[in-house]
Amino acid sequence: MSLPPGFLDELRTRVSLSQVVGRKVVWDQRKSNQGKGDMWAPCPFHHEKSPSFHVDDRKGFYYCFGCHAKGDAISFVKDTENVSFMEAVEILAGEAGMPMPARDPQAREKADKRVQLVEVMEKAVQFYRLQMKTAQANEARDYLARRGLDEAAQDRWQIGFAPKGWQNLWDALIAKGIEPEMILEVGLAKPSKNGKKPYDTFRNRIMFPIRDAQGRAIAFGGRAMDPDDNAKYLNSPETPLFDKGRSLFNFAPAREAAGKGHPLIVAEGYMDVIALSEAGFGAAVAPLGTAVTEDQLRLMWRIADEPIIALDGDTAGLRAAMRVIDVALPVLEAGKGLRFCLMPQGLDPDDVLKNQGVGAMKSLLGTAQPMVELLWQRETEGGVFDSPERRAKLDKSLRAAIAKITDPHIRSHYGAAIKEKRWALFNPRKPGRKWQPKNAPLAAASTTRASQLAQGDSTMDEILREAVILAILLTHPNVIPQFEDALERFEFIDQDHGRIADAVLRHMETDRLYDRVADSVGTAPLEKLFKPRHVSLCPAIRCPGDDEIAALCIAEELSKLHARRGARREIEDAVRDAESVGDEGTTWRLSQAAEARNRAERAQNEDKTEFEVGSNGARISRNERLKLDSLLAQINKDNTTG
Repeated sequence: MSLPPGFLDELRTRVSLSQVVGRKVVWDQRKSNQGKGDMWAPCPFHHEKSPSFHVDDRKGFYYCFGCHAKGDAISFVKDTENVSFMEAVEILAGEAGMPMPARDPQAREKADKRVQLVEVMEKAVQFYRLQMKTAQANEARDYLARRGLDEAAQDRWQIGFAPKGWQNLWDALIAKGIEPEMILEVGLAKPSKNGKKPYDTFRNRIMFPIRDAQGRAIAFGGRAMDPDDNAKYLNSPETPLFDKGRSLFNFAPAREAAGKGHPLIVAEGYMDVIALSEAGFGAAVAPLGTAVTEDQLRLMWRIADEPIIALDGDTAGLRAAMRVIDVALPVLEAGKGLRFCLMPQGLDPDDVLKNQGVGAMKSLLGTAQPMVELLWQRETEGGVFDSPERRAKLDKSLRAAIAKITDPHIRSHYGAAIKEKRWALFNPRKPGRKWQPKNAPLAAASTTRASQLAQGDSTMDEILREAVILAILLTHPNVIPQFEDALERFEFIDQDHGRIADAVLRHMETDRLYDRVADSVGTAPLEKLFKPRHVSLCPAIRCPGDDEIAALCIAEELSKLHARRGARREIEDAVRDAESVGDEGTTWRLSQAAEARNRAERAQNEDKTEFEVGSNGARISRNERLKLDSLLAQINKDNTTG
């Protein structure tokens, strides 16, 4: 069976050689550099203990310095699985999600024709390069010089010029014996609608060759010299050689540079890529006239785990960045992400390099933000979230964005990161100010320190109840969503309790909540939290598997705390007035406030729970228990009387 042209190239692009080989070997962690795709292991083809088998994941080849075995992913599967070439292709195609093509008797003929089409493109490159040397290209050469590209740089990038006129390239290729159908098939000319000769696709443009992963010319990008031209940049149409959604400008040189440790930078246009590469940032690529596609992302991740999206510092650049987010979210994988570097307002990478230098570009790239930061910026920028409805709308949009992530582990980490940002947005702390709860009790004034109200530690009871609430939440994480809003609004008296509550809210959707909270606040505050006897005797702590008891206990403790704090605030207001005025009216208010506090204390001491916990841990209805006690008492009385 023959395969259609380009199928094997796409298969090799989609498959990671290190993953294929990794199923058969154990990598040497000391010698391997996974970030650069430079992997070493004992050779699977001959018995050895030293890691002489080398995999270059970016180039897609392996070589053993012991037995000299070499090849790509297809040959590795073929030799290790003892299968035929086509069977190896079928195995890898299944892993890559590529359907095997139907039998094509003309496949060999098509492959030969593809070679011929590439030759046509190379002849066009030569034609355009020669035209750059003519008088017609004076303006184009001046433009390139102003952009900082001398003749040597133009030669390195094989930049050419398409002169004015309708059939310059057409006539030149026909004169070399190229068949007209082939010129049309590669998109270098278009048929005339008036029955005349086909006309050149590119006219009066600076020409940039676009090459595939093997360095073969497959298309062109042309920059118009006429400022009134409708299209400033024009790419070749899609052809048997060129699929713009699966190609990147400068891909092959960028892959080599990334293998040497250069960061992969994704710019918007040809000139940005050329400027970056000439300035020493060799691993620079650009999409070809379209927004970044999934296939282009996969190409980038083959050569770098975290490409840096470097976009122009204007509204269009920011919009382009936001579009990349929506494309990337569904295809994120562990260890494969994006970082974003927006240029200063009104500048592109080429401008930054010319105006501010290489050092400024390095500094900008060093500040590149992870994708979650830009996602949060997109959803919150310009928004006002001063009402429950607006906050709910924000939550809905964030949930919808995170839901696009198919990998459950990445989705969980994104949720935790967004939760932390949401908490910081809705619960800001003033900088330079010591953490102090909004409703913390006032210090007793000099005239009242000896009074009954100021005697003893009036907040100890509240601190213990705070500890009970947090301890229950840590041991019953399933009930946290029921009290999330209440916990966000609650002001803790104890500073450690406030930090623990923040950590609980940030990590509520993660596994092993206690360990995550301990990592955030330390183990000492948690040990202190569970130490009081009042906490250890709580029914919910003694019944760790019963979330219903936990929810009831938390609700009761919150209710008592709100009642106590309401009464305390009334007393504090009265104390202030008594110190400043001291008349009979404020004295009466103070007595009323004290009575209100007493009522709150009596209410707290009343046991309003509807259940009790038996010695075996089972819940017992209080009413039923009282009825049973009454019945037993009556039986005992009858027995005594009888």
